[in-house]
Amino acid sequence: MEETANNLIAALGLEPREHVALVGGGGKTKLMFVLAEELRQAKRRVITSTTTKIWHREARNSPYVGFVQSHPAWRDELSEELQTHGHAFLAHRPLESGKVEGISSALADELYQDQELAYLILEADGAAGRPVKAPAEHEPVIPPSVTKVVGLLGLEALGQEMNPEIVFRMDCFSNVAKIKEGERLTASVLSRLFLHPEGLFKGTPISAKRVAFLNKLDLISEEQEARNLAHLILRERDSHVDRVVMGSIQGSIYKIVR
Repeated sequence: MEETANNLIAALGLEPREHVALVGGGGKTKLMFVLAEELRQAKRRVITSTTTKIWHREARNSPYVGFVQSHPAWRDELSEELQTHGHAFLAHRPLESGKVEGISSALADELYQDQELAYLILEADGAAGRPVKAPAEHEPVIPPSVTKVVGLLGLEALGQEMNPEIVFRMDCFSNVAKIKEGERLTASVLSRLFLHPEGLFKGTPISAKRVAFLNKLDLISEEQEARNLAHLILRERDSHVDRVVMGSIQGSIYKIVR
């Protein structure tokens, strides 16, 4: 079954309160801030953050960026900013590299228990801007209280040869997808990234729902190939994937496949 959603809230099937972890490649940061803005417009309080690192300039997509380490009264200021703006980004500290260091898994759990907060959205791994990535041994960092994990992939990778410009952590991806550098990234190959125990959903809490997000649908000429990938992901009963979203965050296009 396929249906169209008007926004990310509907596409992802968000409940009234959610702790969302974003993993994979192909648009996590864009998704995080577009979703946060939709929630803010809907008068819901939302914190965005990461359990890894993101660029400080990207964190500034939020109306407020707060740091735990350098501000003893960060909780009070965070609460005030949420009341004023509805959306705040929280990190541990700024880094000389131009990135910000994310919060701990334990702090994320603590924040989500705060009843003033409706949504907490985290980037739980990095992809260095590549459309495809597989997690390393230490990734992803998904807190136990996460209620939904969204695994992303950039559809521009479909049909391309596996190479470092397309795939981040090639050794990890080869282990999961069972292919070598130079081989084609077919729908069958890419589906393994969502289905393998060491793939995108590694470390997902048992109680959390899983959503596969196939982004950048506008960059491919054959939409049927994306649809084939969606059906391959959903066909496996052991995948526990709740839904697949094919679409374009940039173009606000969201097609739900169940």
